[in-house]
Amino acid sequence: MMKQTLLIELLTEELPPKALERLSSTFAAEVFATLQEQVFADGNSQCTTYATPRRLAFTISGVTALQADRVIERKGPAVSAGLDAEGKPSKALEGFMRSANATFEQLQRVGDGKAEYFVAQIAQKGKALDECLAEIIIHALKKLPIPKLMRWGDSDHQFVRPVHALTALHGNRIVPIEVLGLHSGNVTRGHRFLSTEAITITHADDYETLLENEGHVVPSYAKRREMIALKLDHHAESLKATWVGHSNIDLKKLLSLSNEDRSVLSTLLDEVTALVEWPEVYIGEFEQEYLEVPQECLILTMQQNQKYFPLLDQSGKLLNKFLIVSNMQISDPHHIIEGNQRVVRPRLADARFFYNQDRKQTLESRVEKLGQVVYHNKLGSQLQRVSRIVTLAGGIAHLLGADKAAAELAARLCKADLLTDMVGEFPELQGVMGRYYALHDGEQADVAAAIEAHYHPRFAGDSLPQGKLACAVALADKLETLLGIYGIGQIPTGDKDPFGLRRQALGVLRILIEAPLDIPLPLLLKISAENFPAGMLAASVAKDIEGFMLDRLRGYLRDRDFEPSHIEAVLHTVGGRLHEVLPRLQGVKAFAALAVAKDLAAANKRVQNIIRKNLEELGNAMANAKVDTKLMTDDAERSLHQAIQDITPFAQGYFDRGDYGQNLKALVTLKPFIDDFFDQVMVMAEDKAIRMNRAALLQQLGGLMNQVADISKLAA
Repeated sequence: MMKQTLLIELLTEELPPKALERLSSTFAAEVFATLQEQVFADGNSQCTTYATPRRLAFTISGVTALQADRVIERKGPAVSAGLDAEGKPSKALEGFMRSANATFEQLQRVGDGKAEYFVAQIAQKGKALDECLAEIIIHALKKLPIPKLMRWGDSDHQFVRPVHALTALHGNRIVPIEVLGLHSGNVTRGHRFLSTEAITITHADDYETLLENEGHVVPSYAKRREMIALKLDHHAESLKATWVGHSNIDLKKLLSLSNEDRSVLSTLLDEVTALVEWPEVYIGEFEQEYLEVPQECLILTMQQNQKYFPLLDQSGKLLNKFLIVSNMQISDPHHIIEGNQRVVRPRLADARFFYNQDRKQTLESRVEKLGQVVYHNKLGSQLQRVSRIVTLAGGIAHLLGADKAAAELAARLCKADLLTDMVGEFPELQGVMGRYYALHDGEQADVAAAIEAHYHPRFAGDSLPQGKLACAVALADKLETLLGIYGIGQIPTGDKDPFGLRRQALGVLRILIEAPLDIPLPLLLKISAENFPAGMLAASVAKDIEGFMLDRLRGYLRDRDFEPSHIEAVLHTVGGRLHEVLPRLQGVKAFAALAVAKDLAAANKRVQNIIRKNLEELGNAMANAKVDTKLMTDDAERSLHQAIQDITPFAQGYFDRGDYGQNLKALVTLKPFIDDFFDQVMVMAEDKAIRMNRAALLQQLGGLMNQVADISKLAA
């Protein structure tokens, strides 16, 4: 039969906006996949999804009304299990034959390389689309990501929202089905206010055009989203401004938000797209006086509470204007604009009230009240936690050569803004408001900056604390959380990490590596563990956390496109000084690209095996052995020794300057001497003194070759 476009539409009450796009795509994908599986659609068919606040719909091109006849193969039991000792069908095989409606003679034997199985070929007559479609749709609806179902009227049917109409068209023909208690038809509704008449869909291919022209509905979610973005751009450009959420603005950094998956701006644009069917954008404004409030507060107020798009001028300062996405396109929108302006003023007034009230108390006056806030029943109050952060921040600042007293002050004040009204209303602003209030209290700028930055980095790609003072406080906060939570047994498992320990670990790693800071990780973990009262944490917590963090480090480095073997080579020698990891890896990467790298890596592996064997047999005598040129009896060992002496000053100079690539490249000149040594010299000589001397020479060679990384890890 002729292939036609299939249209399915569920007309509903207003769907949850944050779930709309996922509901739509899942619904369409499930039906499309089943139609292809049942051969109603093929590889040339195309699925187009539609989603508005009041409808889930899709079209699928090239759908046939009748399946072709086909042969289905069903796999039965293995031959070994299907036949008894006399070669007759077993009970298992008899059951399979009954279910497949096949005789023993009709079965085939098919091998898969491991075993032989019975297979039945079942001829199946093609079914009509009308016969299968309802079941396909019902099956798809059960797969939708709906957290909570609801009933409506006196019906027992359930869906995310009440459903009022079902459209099922195959070309220009109504497919007669029943879903959710509704009989299918070809009548839908347009915009709730701009189109009051029912709309009859004469052909599935006309759906989108008909809704736009007669219904004042843009059914395509993607098209509607693009329309809104273009309108936002147009109005913003007319004011020489940029709307918050535009791709040119890093909203995460602007608002200090911790959403790791999507920026709030994308989320807001998606949300308003799911709230309107016929979008228009208007400009609203508010009184200039509200700009006295920190712009982060006003932006969040307008976005989260009212779904408005704030505007920034060319210098990044908030304007007293905002953009409204409306569901109405009308010639005189002043009522819409004035109504939205009336609504936003009380919200802005609340923000100003919170800000003014908060500033009546200093951050210092709030600190002791943290003693009334439980942090964790095994770790004490927030005040006790702050006390630990203060001590640790001071210790880290001392190691970094930063102002210890300033670090301790910033650490003492860093959690005080948790008790403010503004952070109570917008938890995303913790730290941000702390900086504003610290400056208002007369604290130094670097102390105020450290209060905000101690939460950084909060997500992948977030900025790092700037300066050693801010880094000291940020490290102290993250390490206190890591050691404390992990040390009382709250270890992340699988996908569960309720305290965000993986994020905290990655934050510590990024600060040490990217700042960079010359503090060994084991030392940091040791002083962090000692900062807790005796017996509060597991005794092995520092060592356990080190392993936990090294696993995160490997993932972090793989994400930066470093080879696993290169990573292991560097981690084997870097000794916890993580600030050297990236430059060493760059050096190893450059070395590995050399033609002789694999040969030198293999030689290094051989050297280490010989040293290991001698250490096992000779113990401390081998460990402390020195090279004695008088015991050298072969020209090859004398030449290798001299080559090592010649190259060492250059290699050491490169290493001391941090030029790790040149350090490794210097090893290339050793290759012929190493080859001659292994070709001509027997290390495991019968004379113990000669044997130890040759092993000591290789020990010296190994030390030179493995300064930057254990290059034996590069050997295949």
